[in-house]
Amino acid sequence: MTAPEVGQTLDRLRDEILARHGDLSRLALVGIRTGGAFLAQRLGQQIQARTGVPVPVGILDITLYRDDWTRISHKPHVGKTELEFSLDDIDVVLVDDVLFTGRTVRAALDALTDFGRPRRIELAVLVDRGGRELPICPDYTGQTVTLTGNQRVNVYLQETGRTDAVVIEAGPKNKG
Repeated sequence: MTAPEVGQTLDRLRDEILARHGDLSRLALVGIRTGGAFLAQRLGQQIQARTGVPVPVGILDITLYRDDWTRISHKPHVGKTELEFSLDDIDVVLVDDVLFTGRTVRAALDALTDFGRPRRIELAVLVDRGGRELPICPDYTGQTVTLTGNQRVNVYLQETGRTDAVVIEAGPKNKG
């Protein structure tokens, strides 16, 4: 995806979220650090620009909830979780950049429930690349791609100093 295509995809995801959530006072977006956090912030800004209603946006770090963190490093880098609102009895749209095995989302679900009891949790992803190891399915999907074992999806975002793009590249498999 090029930068304009990423923008159009986010517009469509915003519209799909708005179509399902008439009462925005019961909606929050929570992005999985790092790429999902940037996308959740953008979607929150877009929802407010479209409706005039601010929607709470949080950031979730799932490092210590991963089932493979001890394999990644004996000193994992733990980022900050920023949830400055109650999750109790609201609809949470969990946002991530790439959905692959489902393990990152499983970890995020565990983390979310440590912070409260949402009424409902939905999943929005920019790219679904298939290859699930767990029964996780997104409610909102920007684009679905099918890759071979030696390909990976890389999402580049302007918040990291790059031009927005989604690129399929050769390399080791993603771990999310």
